[in-house]
Amino acid sequence: MAEWTAEGCPPDMEPMRIAPLHIHHEDDEAWYVLEGKLAVRIGDSVVEAAGGSAVMAPRGVKHTFWNPAPEPARYLIIMNKRIQSLIDAIHAMEQRDSESMRALFMQYKAELLE
Repeated sequence: MAEWTAEGCPPDMEPMRIAPLHIHHEDDEAWYVLEGKLAVRIGDSVVEAAGGSAVMAPRGVKHTFWNPAPEPARYLIIMNKRIQSLIDAIHAMEQRDSESMRALFMQYKAELLE
């Protein structure tokens, strides 16, 4: 589990995704919103979660998330060691081209869809 903050999105701008659309083939992932709001796309549905709400993306289902509000959002991301290792590896990458990113996701039993 890790606590993160997502900056707000000005009302006249398209929200920036915190993570690209992806699938974890063997792992579930969840978010608990402490303050603000997160929007989470799970499959073809979008759920908006305000402070005090939780959302879960089950394994095998495409998902992404973003802050749709102008105010920052503070949230907990609940993940296992494999997802944490993937996130650490992404942050450590020097070259983030599409081919390298897809290969990295595959190493962690995940698939980058965009």
